[in-house]
Amino acid sequence: MITRLLNLPIKKVSVTVLGIVSTALVAVLSSPVQAVTLITDRNALGGNDQIDWSSLNQVFNPFAPNPSAFLPNSFSVKSEGGLGLNVNIPLSTVPGVTPPFVFQTSFPPSGIPTNFANGDFVLITGSQVVSSPAVGNPGPITVTFDQPVKGGGTQIAVDDTPNFTTFISAFDNANNLLGTFSVPGTSSTALDNSAIFLGVSSDTANIKQLVFSSSIPNRALAINTLSIATVPEPAFTISLLSFVALGAGSALRRKLDKDDKSIA
Repeated sequence: MITRLLNLPIKKVSVTVLGIVSTALVAVLSSPVQAVTLITDRNALGGNDQIDWSSLNQVFNPFAPNPSAFLPNSFSVKSEGGLGLNVNIPLSTVPGVTPPFVFQTSFPPSGIPTNFANGDFVLITGSQVVSSPAVGNPGPITVTFDQPVKGGGTQIAVDDTPNFTTFISAFDNANNLLGTFSVPGTSSTALDNSAIFLGVSSDTANIKQLVFSSSIPNRALAINTLSIATVPEPAFTISLLSFVALGAGSALRRKLDKDDKSIA
């Protein structure tokens, strides 16, 4: 590209370089609504950031219950990479259902057995633990990112429900629906990491919000570590484009100086 630019008249080169940079900047700064792709494997998401719910420092121990470990229905948290986000879970209308809480899944009495991996920290929407099967808050769980991301997802299960359907919906920063998907899931106490992974991915960072839900109206919804695929800040990309443009300009000046000396 630069070699071809050096063979053009100076005015044409200036216009060409400006056009290249302008086109690139428009591509970076304007991102039209694009559909998202369903991802059902954590590795396939290509995540480079995450939230382990133990980072909230409020882990509920069912064998030594402490109400101070319960979470508000709306709270903010930062990812390991420093990305801020808000989690919202609607208030339950059923008496006796607890607020949301985080627990560790493990063999009793260390934790509560689920079909997440042994040792995972799990965010649950809230449950009425005195009944069996336990009545719970069905959610949904809504995650809103401070900055749009390229992808996000988590494993998901429904309390005391062997079979169900899970749903994920993604929205952009204008609240446009980018896509919604449904996947069958299972729950058990096997501690075998069989909980279905439910995520979405996009070619651009246009995912502002994710909503997780299930087909079961009266059972608690649970998710483990939230994986996130982020991208570099736009300022970095713009700086890189500017650097390329300046490099082309410097090469052009060197060629013109060389041509002037040859003519002289």
